[in-house]
Amino acid sequence: MTDFALEAADPYCLDPGEAGKLLDGHPWRRFAVLGDSIAEGVSEPVPGYSPLPFADRVAAELAAVQPDLQYLNLGRRGLRAHEVRAGQLDAALAWAPDLALVACGANDALRPGYETRADDVDADKAAIISALQGRGVLVVTVSIFVRPAYPSLPAWLRPSGTERMAALGARTAAIAADLGTVHVDLARHPIASAMDSTSTDGLHGNARAQTVAATETIRALGALLSPPSTTLHSREP
Repeated sequence: MTDFALEAADPYCLDPGEAGKLLDGHPWRRFAVLGDSIAEGVSEPVPGYSPLPFADRVAAELAAVQPDLQYLNLGRRGLRAHEVRAGQLDAALAWAPDLALVACGANDALRPGYETRADDVDADKAAIISALQGRGVLVVTVSIFVRPAYPSLPAWLRPSGTERMAALGARTAAIAADLGTVHVDLARHPIASAMDSTSTDGLHGNARAQTVAATETIRALGALLSPPSTTLHSREP
């Protein structure tokens, strides 16, 4: 995964060998992913970057340290938060992970009327997280990149798209703080405003965005495993 020239030179991506050092000795053996297209890994290739989607890349780096790691990705595109709760939570709990990543809510936020349903969306996300934590699972949550524009939305929805996605990010961060998840906040990441990290569908992150999201997740897990002063961030933009 280090034979990609642009990724290797990207200041927002992992340095060669960084993931192994950050995750060295990690305790996780069963990694589950729940959610929508972000979890599933809908993306688009970019020459010079690994083609692995976000969650798959995290799983690969975890497995590079612990080869007996088991990985279950339940993510499916198009799902809303209540559908993730209804359709994936029981399967995840039955599989008995010790680490889980939950990424959902974007399909709710991109629909008209999100503002009136946001509390319900939050309740579904909190229920998923709490159920996993109740089984002793370490949960990772994500506030996804907030783009300055969403060109694939109908014209009448575009002006409020960024505002609704920003609200989703803030609400997800608040849930994470309240429930004590490992939270990865990408909403205001420097590449969020770079539309060249967006797939041609105007919604999903391309391979660069996927790699950056994986980088931030691995660094967050590394910070949990070791004091922040020992985590590696050797390159600066």
